[in-house]
Amino acid sequence: MKNPVIRSNRIQCLFALVSAVIVAVCVCIGVTMNLVTLFDENFDQMGLRTFCMFTVDSNILAGLTMLLCVPYTIDGIRTGYYHLPDWVVVLMYIAVTAVSLTFLVSLFILAPVKGFVLIFSGSRFFLHGVCPVLSILTFCCFINSHLIRLRETILAMIPVFLYTAVYIVMVLFIGEEHGGWSDFYGFVTRVPAWVSLLVILPLCFGITLLLRLGHNTCCLRRRKKDAELYRSFCAGSDLREVIEKMARSIKMDIKTKSIFIPTQIIALMIQNSDDDIDHDDACRCYLEAFLKES
Repeated sequence: MKNPVIRSNRIQCLFALVSAVIVAVCVCIGVTMNLVTLFDENFDQMGLRTFCMFTVDSNILAGLTMLLCVPYTIDGIRTGYYHLPDWVVVLMYIAVTAVSLTFLVSLFILAPVKGFVLIFSGSRFFLHGVCPVLSILTFCCFINSHLIRLRETILAMIPVFLYTAVYIVMVLFIGEEHGGWSDFYGFVTRVPAWVSLLVILPLCFGITLLLRLGHNTCCLRRRKKDAELYRSFCAGSDLREVIEKMARSIKMDIKTKSIFIPTQIIALMIQNSDDDIDHDDACRCYLEAFLKES
C-alpha cells in the first residue's frame, strides 16, 4: 500500500502545479493578444504601450510568481514532499493582491462606465477576469505552505504604491504632450487625484486583509486534515519504524540517491503521535534508512 502521507502531499502538489500553470498560460494569452493588437478604437494603450497599464503589469507579475512555484511542485510530485519556500508564497501574495485590485476596479469602476462587455471581452476577458479570479482561487485554495503574517499585508501593497507614484508623475508632472501618459484610467484628471487615492488605497488594503483571511483559513483547514491523517497513520506504531519505512519507500519511488529530508513531514508526524522521539533523532533515523542499500 502506498504511503498515505506521501500520496496526500503529491495530490496537493498536483493541484498547485496545474492551477499555477493555467494562470501563467492565461496571462500569456491575454498579454500576447494586447501586444499583437496595434489599434483598438476603445483603448489607446495597445501594442508595446500595453506595458504602461497596471492591468497588464499586475497580470505579468502574477504569471511570473505562479511560474516560481512550478519547479517546487514538480519536485514535490516526484518526492512526495510538498513545500514552497516562504518567500515564494509572499511574492504570490503580493502579485495576487495586485490582480485582485485590477479585477475589482474593472468590475466596479471601469465596467459601469465603459460597459461590461467592453471591459470583459478580448484580451480583457483574461486580464480583467479569468487571470485574477484563477489567481485568487490558486493562492487561497492550493498554496498551503505558509501562513501570511499581518506585517506582510504592507508588502502586498508595494506594487500599488510604486505604480501610483509612476502614474502620477507620467500623467501630471510630465504629461502626454511631453512624452508621458494620457490619463487612461481617469484617476487623475477626470476626478481629483486625492479622491482616487482615498478609494484605491483603502480598497487595496482591504483586499490584502481578505486574501490573508482566505489563504490562512484554507491553510489551517488543510493542516487540520493533515494532522488527522498523520494521527491515523502513526497510531499504535513505533515512529522510528514508520519513518524508516517512509525513507525506504521514497527512495524506491524517486529512484535516485540524491539525499533530502522531509523535515516538515517528520515534524508533523512527531506532533501527531505519542512517541517521545525528538526532531533531530527522527531526521537522523530517516537519513540512515535512506542511505542504507536496498
